[in-house]
Amino acid sequence: MRIVLLGAPGSGKGTQAQRLAERSGVPQISTGDLLRAAVARGTPLGLEAKAVMESGRLVDDALVLGMIRERLAEPDARAGFILDGFPRNLVQAAALDGLLAELGQPLDAVVQFEVANEELVRRISGRRSCADCGRVFNVLAAPPPSGAAAVCPRTGAPHRLMQRADDNEATVAERLRVYAQKTRPLTEFYRKRGLLRVIDAEGAVDAVTQRLADSLAAAPAAASAPARVRKGAAKRARPRSAVRATARRGRAARTATRRAKSARRNAPARAARTGSRRGPGPKRPGTARRTPRRRTRR
Repeated sequence: MRIVLLGAPGSGKGTQAQRLAERSGVPQISTGDLLRAAVARGTPLGLEAKAVMESGRLVDDALVLGMIRERLAEPDARAGFILDGFPRNLVQAAALDGLLAELGQPLDAVVQFEVANEELVRRISGRRSCADCGRVFNVLAAPPPSGAAAVCPRTGAPHRLMQRADDNEATVAERLRVYAQKTRPLTEFYRKRGLLRVIDAEGAVDAVTQRLADSLAAAPAAASAPARVRKGAAKRARPRSAVRATARRGRAARTATRRAKSARRNAPARAARTGSRRGPGPKRPGTARRTPRRRTRR
C-alpha cells in the first residue's frame, strides 16, 4: 500500500495516518517529522536543512525529496508507505511522481479529506501534539488516551502535549487561503491519473477511519496494473525533466530582466562616455572633403 493523504490543516489526516499505519504495518511519513529527525541525527541532509532553517529560509523541494528517498530505502517502507502532508503543490507532486517512478514504487491511491471550514477552525484550535514522539491529539475530537496508552512510546512517560504556534484562530484563515491556492489543485492532478478518492472527514474519528478503509479497499492497486501501462504513464509524466526545464526558463527570464534594468540605469553614463571619445562631430554642409594626395614612385 503506497498512498498520499491530502486535506486542509485540521482535516484529520495526521490522526488517520497514525491509525492506518498501526493497522497496516506500513510507516507514516511526514515531512515535518523527517526534517526534525534528520536534524536530530545530524545526517548530511539534516545538517543542510538545519543551516537553511536557521537562516530563515524555506527548505527547498530537492532537499525534502532527498529525505523522502532515504526514508523509502529503509526496510519498513518496502511493503508501502503513507505520505502525510506531502506533496503540497503541483511542482512537488510532479517531482514525487518522478522519484517514485525511478524507485519503481508508484502510488496506489490518493485520498482527499473533505471538511467544512468552520469545523477546520474548531479542530485546529483544539489540536495538540506530543513534544517527544510527535503523536497528534485533539482535546475536542480525539483527546489523549488514559492508562497505559497515555504513555509516550519514546520516553515511557506521559505525553508532553504542546500546541503549535500557528494552531490558533488568528492564523487559520491565512493557512486555509494558502491551502486553497497551492494544495487544492492537487485533487485535479491526481484525478486525471485515476488515483483520487474523496471521503467525508467530518464526524466521529472511528467513522472517518471506516470511510478511509472503505475508500482504500475500492481503490485499484497500481502494482496490479500491467507493466506496459505503468511504463507508459511514467514516460508521459517526465516530471523531473519538466521541472528542471521550468526552473531553467525561470532563471533565464530573471537574468534577462536584471540585465535590461541594468542597461536602462547605465544608459546615460554610457552615452556620456561614448560622446567624449568620438572627437569632432560631422562636417558642416558645403565643406569639401580633402582627398589624400597619392604619391607616385619615380
